[in-house]
Amino acid sequence: MPKLDLDAFPLTNRTGYPAPYSADVAGRRYRRLGPGAGLEDFGVTHVTLEPGAWSSQRHWHEGEDEFVVMLSGEAVLVEEGSRVVMRAGDCAAFPKGKANAHHLVNEGERPCVFIAIGRPAASACHYPDIDLYLDGATQRYAHRDGTPY
Repeated sequence: MPKLDLDAFPLTNRTGYPAPYSADVAGRRYRRLGPGAGLEDFGVTHVTLEPGAWSSQRHWHEGEDEFVVMLSGEAVLVEEGSRVVMRAGDCAAFPKGKANAHHLVNEGERPCVFIAIGRPAASACHYPDIDLYLDGATQRYAHRDGTPY
């Protein structure tokens, strides 16, 4: 596999989160590497979090495994009942179907960079801290009661 030129991949801070939930990820920048590298069986995303930014809302997937590798800087991994500092070289795994909602928060003064690996498949996603649910079939956000945003 040839070495990837990260600059050849579009950098974005796009999010599908409706307001006000989108504000927490405003300082997140990412590149989706999988499709441009020809990968089909799993997704790879190169992510930079500016100070104060969140990787996502705290969430868990019904049908998607996730794996994170911290490359530089540090962030706090917030999950069910714990907060753990992640530094360069640290890894975290989130098996599908396990209700261990998680996200990374950059509480430092410098950007941090990590790789997120997952399966690019339609999967329901739960956000226990907020009134948000991602429908796996439609890939649209809804309130917990099913009302669309």
